[in-house]
Amino acid sequence: MNLLHSRILFLVLLLGLRLAHADVHFRHFEGDADETKWQESEWVLPDFPKEEALLEFYVSAVTANRFFVDAKSISVGPDLVVRFTLVVKTAGGATNVSFEGLRCDALEHRLYATGRTDGTWAKAPAREWQPIENKPINNYHASLSRNYFCPNRFPVANSDEARDALRRGKHPAAQ
Repeated sequence: MNLLHSRILFLVLLLGLRLAHADVHFRHFEGDADETKWQESEWVLPDFPKEEALLEFYVSAVTANRFFVDAKSISVGPDLVVRFTLVVKTAGGATNVSFEGLRCDALEHRLYATGRTDGTWAKAPAREWQPIENKPINNYHASLSRNYFCPNRFPVANSDEARDALRRGKHPAAQ
């Protein structure tokens, strides 16, 4: 199979996944009789991130901070929440680690846990989902949702698709 055929096959498969996600979202928001209110799935804290598994992503030219996602931590739950470990390295030398989730359909984010300096997690107090704001500085939630994990407000199909988007510098379906 040549390169052109491979790319066409990839695009057809990607379109099929998008249509499948669109059907799920359509049924969810149109309120089919058998649908119930959205409920968050159970989740498990991932292993603490290792330097070699970090994938850097672009946020903004306005910030001196560097932003990474732990490639091994990315998951897409049955609730369609994309969960991941975020690592922020500040210009001053500090490193902040958090385990978070994105709801693509609602454009919301949630903090599950923060990393401690000893390489363990501290669960965050139960919080409500927060709207994703496109702030001028450190708008990593907006960047991750729009460019990598939620193109066109649909979640990536799986962790491989998310990792591929991070490696490419943008999801192929992102606008």
